[in-house]
Amino acid sequence: MSSLNQLTAPRGATKVRKRVGRGQASGLGKTAGRGGKGQKARSGNMHFEGFEGGQSPLQRRLPKFGFISPNRKEYAVVNLSELERFSAGSVVDEAALRKMGLVKGVWSGIKVLGNGTLTRKLTVKVHKMSASAKEAIAKVGGTAEELGLVTHKEDGLTRANGRKRPKAEKPAAKAKA
Repeated sequence: MSSLNQLTAPRGATKVRKRVGRGQASGLGKTAGRGGKGQKARSGNMHFEGFEGGQSPLQRRLPKFGFISPNRKEYAVVNLSELERFSAGSVVDEAALRKMGLVKGVWSGIKVLGNGTLTRKLTVKVHKMSASAKEAIAKVGGTAEELGLVTHKEDGLTRANGRKRPKAEKPAAKAKA
């Protein structure tokens, strides 16, 4: 390759488009490669995914069940036994847990569960805690603090509740001198 204007596609990479319905001599005239009559010979036939020739399709035959709330909260779970990695007297919060690699990814908050034992005095600041975890932290002389989840206020002017967003105000026109 000496320059960009001399680049060519490799042999066999480009094909000539099949032009159907252009007269009998072309070899693809009259029925244009669709055969004779029938649903598949017509335009607008049912060629979408899951079509079973008019039979009730599988995605409609199977039962639907369950519900996942769009407002659900999912917490990253950390056990007391994992908090043993921290040195005595340290503050355990989201930043510290992420730095240690105990919490990864995007979560609504962090929850500490009471599995395992804790022997070090720690200050634990997370979004949720089980009663047994609180008790175990207090037992060794540490403090357990539950933080509130950060929720964003809705402006109340979204399309979801049927109202339109307010139009932005136009800048004032400049006065001519």
